[in-house]
Amino acid sequence: MSSDAPTAAPTGGLSFLRKHNEVIIAILLGVVSIATAYASFQSSLYGGTQAQKYTEGSNLSTEAESLYLEGNQQFVQDSQLFDRLTDLQLDIENPDPAISEAAQVKYDTIYFQSVSEEFDAAIQNAAAQNEADPEFYYSPMDDEDYQASLFGTYAETKEKADETIAEGDKANGLGDTLTLATVIMAVSLFLLGIAAVVSSVRMKLIMGGVGVVIFVVAAVITATVPVLTL
Repeated sequence: MSSDAPTAAPTGGLSFLRKHNEVIIAILLGVVSIATAYASFQSSLYGGTQAQKYTEGSNLSTEAESLYLEGNQQFVQDSQLFDRLTDLQLDIENPDPAISEAAQVKYDTIYFQSVSEEFDAAIQNAAAQNEADPEFYYSPMDDEDYQASLFGTYAETKEKADETIAEGDKANGLGDTLTLATVIMAVSLFLLGIAAVVSSVRMKLIMGGVGVVIFVVAAVITATVPVLTL
């Protein structure tokens, strides 16, 4: 009597995979293709966001430079004006009444016509500080409020420009991440494509399994990137 027993047929999940492997691979190809298209689309959106943010940041940087030059020009003019006013103050203290009166008229006229409200406050503050502390000279040109009036808008615009460019850098990084995910998905598509045409069921399962693992990695990478909408 023979002791040989017939080989048991595969059962359960393995049997299902062997029987329906072609349909499963076709479905996986479709899923991976859709996911690849999605990642590529999102990557292009991030590329557009990057370009937009860089353009906005560049424009803001140009505007900030213009504001700085404008403020610096006013600072130079005020410095020259203050030197002129200082000279006139010395003439006002001249013992000759004619020279003193003429200097006072010039001083008052120039001060009224040329000194801004912010610069006037800086001059008054510096005068009060010099009177309170005669051992140290306080210049109105160093007044913080006066400096802020000249360069405050520049600083705000420059900060906004830097933030906008940083947003562009972030979009660039996220776009690169999606591009990487697209490349990995392409490898998965390649393996699933081969699995679809080979005749060996064993090879189909091996290559299909590897392709699925690679796709899962790419899908996880894609999932870490926030979704952009049009």
